[in-house]
Amino acid sequence: MTADQFIALLGFAFATVISPGPNNLMLMASGANFGFRRTIPHMLGVGLGFPLMILPVGVGVMQAFEAWPPLRTILTVASVAYLLWLAWRIAHAGAPKEARAGARPLTFPQVAAFQWVNPKAWSMALSAITLYAPDRSFGAVLWVAGSYVAMGVISTSTWTVLGQQIRRFLTNPVRLRVFNWSMAALLVASMLPVLLAR
Repeated sequence: MTADQFIALLGFAFATVISPGPNNLMLMASGANFGFRRTIPHMLGVGLGFPLMILPVGVGVMQAFEAWPPLRTILTVASVAYLLWLAWRIAHAGAPKEARAGARPLTFPQVAAFQWVNPKAWSMALSAITLYAPDRSFGAVLWVAGSYVAMGVISTSTWTVLGQQIRRFLTNPVRLRVFNWSMAALLVASMLPVLLAR
């Protein structure tokens, strides 16, 4: 990979990870409900889980889609069901004080596993591999995954801090309810561009 291609890859990775989508909306909601420190496992689940997904997708899973197209439909149905469950969980999150006491943020394994049913993650992975690792060699796919690790640090931190800053305005139960339901609605809406592009 040339230096120009690598810079283009970094730009592509940054644009795709910083834009609103299920991961970022959930990070913002977690930052607002649980704070930065308690959201770190969630951040790592996104920042490392997605790049770890890119590796098998790049070197093998894409061939499975090509060999058996219904697999994509099965993945889409699973993705929608899981995102609807997450939206429900966000909509019913408690106040930040309650979050400290009883509620729990998503864990690293939960978020890393979520990448496999996240429609935006699949779209990003398939696009990045097609554009920047067309030969699907392990080395090229590794460059793509590494770029997403680097850009993921910026994105996950930004969205979590944004949520944490919003937290001070959510001490009112009505504002908190409106925020959580808005995040849940945006999470559901974030599926539409990917689903309509199919």
